[in-house]
Amino acid sequence: MALSINDFKVYMPAKNFEQSKRFYSALGFAMSEGWGGAADFELNGNRFRLQDYYVKDWADNFMVVMGVDDVESWHERAREIASSGEFGHIHIKPPEAVDGSLVLHVVDPSGVLLIFVQKARDGA
Repeated sequence: MALSINDFKVYMPAKNFEQSKRFYSALGFAMSEGWGGAADFELNGNRFRLQDYYVKDWADNFMVVMGVDDVESWHERAREIASSGEFGHIHIKPPEAVDGSLVLHVVDPSGVLLIFVQKARDGA
């Protein structure tokens, strides 16, 4: 029998649960209530669970890589969110070319590193 996975969801830490819920909603994820005091987030069928749990060392080493079609649009959205001042310490590095891809690094309010990767298009 071949092994398969029908669903895969990571649990992300939140230093300030309410603030993190607002942050991911502002990024464009749809939120629904999870169980056990968590919240589920979804965008284009991709999901994660935000938990009201935080350990600094864990959060500071937690990374999520997302393949996207348009890194510049994500960069613009992240800058809009950061400029609102609502989310405290959000760090954004300008997109950079890495091995033929365009990469954006955003650190969320809890210290989680979000890595947005736009693969080079054929012929580019």
